[in-house]
Amino acid sequence: MFKEFKEFAMRGNVVDMAVGIIIGAAFGSIVNSLVSDVIMPPIGLILGNVDFSNLFIVIKQGSKAAGPYISIADAKTAGAVTLNYGLFLNSVISFIIVAFSVFILIKGINQLKRIEEAPSAEPTTKDCPYCFSTIPIKAVRCGHCTSDIKTA
Repeated sequence: MFKEFKEFAMRGNVVDMAVGIIIGAAFGSIVNSLVSDVIMPPIGLILGNVDFSNLFIVIKQGSKAAGPYISIADAKTAGAVTLNYGLFLNSVISFIIVAFSVFILIKGINQLKRIEEAPSAEPTTKDCPYCFSTIPIKAVRCGHCTSDIKTA
């Protein structure tokens, strides 16, 4: 059983997937920083100094202190129950950026694969009309059946 697990774990796909997950987690933190530190502040400024990460609705007042609460942290400290739609909005924007980035990456990889798989413009071989073996394009006689190809 240990041998089978070792074979499974050492297959290229599993290792590639693990590396992808690690890079994806690091990429996720970069995108979250991009959204919260670079994209959302100008959007908030355009919309009238709104900080999306502090947009929330109080569902139930806190037992320690009554509202209004200035921030989500104040509401949590007071024991209030909140609906944090601003944080959700930041998460949605982060997801859209990550999804778009992955789409662009996969599209580029697929395009490179198509370029590699594309056949060359001119063929280098042809089929013998007598024995149907593959022979070089410049051949005048088939190397398999010795037929004269120029008259065919």
